[in-house]
Amino acid sequence: MTASPFAALREEPGCVNPVPAEITARGFRLLTLRCYHSDSAPPSFAWIDQRIFRAPNRASRHGLNFGLAFQPEIASWLIDRVGRASLAGHYPPQRNPEWPTTIWRSADRRWDDGMRTTEWFAEVTFASQNHAEAFEEKWRRRLAGGTGD
Repeated sequence: MTASPFAALREEPGCVNPVPAEITARGFRLLTLRCYHSDSAPPSFAWIDQRIFRAPNRASRHGLNFGLAFQPEIASWLIDRVGRASLAGHYPPQRNPEWPTTIWRSADRRWDDGMRTTEWFAEVTFASQNHAEAFEEKWRRRLAGGTGD
């Protein structure tokens, strides 16, 4: 996978440019969110400008939810290949076992200037290696930190 020209900028705490995903067994790990910590103020957040997951919805009276939802064109592509995220006709609803799983992973980071952040990564695992390889092939540019399909 070709590195994004923005990859070096990841070394700046305020940078929100996309960075290349780390390819894992049957999936990938992608930096999506950075939490800034301060002893004198509540934490603040920066959504990394990647092109795999939707940005969080705007804040409402209930707060801000950092859920992981694929961009519409990616969700559509996945539905065409593995079906919807939940199986139709089941009560209670059942998760489609072919749909990729997404979980959050965090890593604390201290920057050279003393700033403390928590880096939040979306970790995606596909049900099969074939699904993972097809996803990587189709969305290669976005996984590399680019904008195209």
